[in-house]
Order: sequence, then structure tokens, then C-alpha cells
Amino acid sequence: MTRIELGFSLLLADAARLMRHSFTTNLQGSPLTLARARMLIHLERNEGIRQVDLAELLEIQPMTLVRMIDQLTSEGLVERRTDPADRRAHRLYLTDAARPQLDIIAEAGTAVREKALVGLDEAEQAQLIAALQQVCRNLSGS
Repeated sequence: MTRIELGFSLLLADAARLMRHSFTTNLQGSPLTLARARMLIHLERNEGIRQVDLAELLEIQPMTLVRMIDQLTSEGLVERRTDPADRRAHRLYLTDAARPQLDIIAEAGTAVREKALVGLDEAEQAQLIAALQQVCRNLSGS
């Protein structure tokens, strides 16, 4: 790996770490953790997702996910429904009670994004986003 390649990898890793830290800081005082926020975001984007698929998206073990979903279900934020195509599987749906937490997540995300993009004009922001989307596509094989 060349120095440029190593620098690029470290820079992306550092940016991700700093964004996670900033996001977590913005969540302080709310009932949310980064793990819970990630789960709620994925559930909002993938309404009706199967538990096993959500575990894969979150890169966690299915049993870990079950405990997290149990907690969200007991709080009335998530509903499990039997998959009509496979009675052994469950699909996950957010309830209306999750909306206030999604609003907190959106506010925290906006604050982090605004802080991260200070000093970049709209064209530079669009270029950065397009470049990062391409990096993600390249690495995911899409």
C-alpha cells in the first residue's frame, strides 16, 4: 500500500470516527445511543425488513439484534409481524411512537453534517457526496 493509499484509508476512518463521536455527542440527553439510532434509521429506510436481514445490515449477530428488538418492542417503538411467506421469520415495522426518536436522530444528523461541511460551498459538497457514493459503490461491489 502506498503512502497515498494509506493516507486515504486513514483519512476516511478518521472522518467516520469523528462523525460518530459528534453524532453521539449530539444525542446526549436523549434516550438514544448510536446503536439504537442506527437501528431506527435502517428500520425507517427498510420498513418490513426481516430480522436476519437487519442483523446483516447492522453487522451484528442475530441474537444481539433480538435483544435490541425486544427492548424496542417493549417500549412500543417496533412491531414484529410474522412473514406471510415464511411463518418462522419476522418482519419489523416502526410504530408511530418511534417518530419523536427519529426526529431527534434527524436533528443530530443535521448538526453533524453542517459542522462537517463548514467551509465547503454547495458545489464542493455535491462533489464530495458524489465521490463518497462512488467509493461506497466500488467497495460494495454494486
